[in-house]
Amino acid sequence: MSKYTLPHFEPIDLANLEEYYDTEIEFNGEEVDIDLNFGTKTIAPQRMDLVKKFLENLKDYDSKNRKYIEQDFADEDGDTVKTYVEHHLEEIDKDDLAELVDFNNKSIAPAQQLIKALRLVRVGFYPDGEEDQFAIFDYSIGRDLTDYLVVIFTDENGEMDYITMES
Repeated sequence: MSKYTLPHFEPIDLANLEEYYDTEIEFNGEEVDIDLNFGTKTIAPQRMDLVKKFLENLKDYDSKNRKYIEQDFADEDGDTVKTYVEHHLEEIDKDDLAELVDFNNKSIAPAQQLIKALRLVRVGFYPDGEEDQFAIFDYSIGRDLTDYLVVIFTDENGEMDYITMES
């Protein structure tokens, strides 16, 4: 019986995996859900070492993802973040967005303010290689405001595979 200890999780038996493990952490003052997903019953410790690296360096991966979000918004061909921002600026009442967006601020556009308001709400790991992605990062302007998410799919090195909007 090979137990592996990850930050924030109880020890996990790598020779007898369950399909799903989850926990909740505080990150940058916000509640973030973390889940582990397995399609197999066993996994090599080296694959879990990659998950551990992500968890221990979450701030770095979050910063990297924020750059991807900014790049997608600035990219002429990128439509994910633009669609997310435009949808929320059009559909949510200004009063409800008041904590996130200062519509009187002429120096920072409302769209940019909304991008800055995106918060990491979930990280899902798929370390067994059964899925195309290794980690999925969900960002939201607030779970109480919207069900829509900006979702970043990354490989085991934290490099973005793609970005999308989901609900």
